[in-house]
Amino acid sequence: MRIDRTQRGWAVASTAIVAISAVVYVPYAFESPERARGGSVIGLVFGFIGFGFMIFAALLGARKRVPTWRIGRAQTWMRGHLWLGLLALPMMLFHGGFHFGGTLTRMLMWLLIITVFSGVFGATLQHCIPHVMTADVPLETIYDEIGSVRTLLREEADRTVESVCGNLGLSKHFEEKSRRAGGFTALQTMAATAVPLRTSAAVSAGASAAVAAAPEIILLNEEERAPLRQFYLSEMRPFLERPKQRGQRLADAAKANSAFAGLRTLLPTAAHVTLADLEEICDEARQLTRQERLHHWLHGWLLLHIPLSLALILLGAVHAVMALRY
Repeated sequence: MRIDRTQRGWAVASTAIVAISAVVYVPYAFESPERARGGSVIGLVFGFIGFGFMIFAALLGARKRVPTWRIGRAQTWMRGHLWLGLLALPMMLFHGGFHFGGTLTRMLMWLLIITVFSGVFGATLQHCIPHVMTADVPLETIYDEIGSVRTLLREEADRTVESVCGNLGLSKHFEEKSRRAGGFTALQTMAATAVPLRTSAAVSAGASAAVAAAPEIILLNEEERAPLRQFYLSEMRPFLERPKQRGQRLADAAKANSAFAGLRTLLPTAAHVTLADLEEICDEARQLTRQERLHHWLHGWLLLHIPLSLALILLGAVHAVMALRY
């Protein structure tokens, strides 16, 4: 969810609620015979309002699990979750008179603070990461298909190198024929009748409808192919197999450009087109790794935010029952 002009109404309303609450709280806190307490009438009002905001924010999870519920627009629920969840913190501070109280109350307040700040952190990530993804991963693909796309890139790299170096002696795990062009990757299985049947596809944003033709076979002699063969088997193919392993030169774009530039000086001109294809494959592999990392940042914070939110609602309900009963 982006933080843009569409959030202005919620921001203004939230600011107004905090301002009105402060106007009510300040004279109450100064004129009260005792310090501001959660058990006073005004304190209870702030408590009910704050807990109501927390309940609404928590209901977003139920709304997502049952998308068929026609209870408001999803965008409205998302904005309400953000702004009302944020408002729960000042409401609860007004409720307790800015005192954390006993053990349970102290635990609740720290849970609320951490939950709210983790939510603000997540909202910031959701606003910023799509921009970063667009800039750093122009060939973004479906996240669940990244493993398959990596396999296709490696197989294409094998065929590309073999088109100039001959058989590399690599074991073939698949008989599928894959093609890639400018972010488009398709996997086709050739039937006995030679009629192609698409069995899997991963399409990146802005994919081209064209499909690259198979690499032209230009076999080099033994001496000419040696540098490319050694580079591919010792460095590039291990990178395509384990792109997340640290210390790999091809994982860094600048170092990879330097490596390919050096390799061009060792290979005949006829192999430069092949080398450009391999460089492009490495770039796509780096983009897939970058996409995975950004995806983990985009969703990983929820592993903290959701359990804390559930614990906060549960303990908040216990606190409310105990406070009203005793």
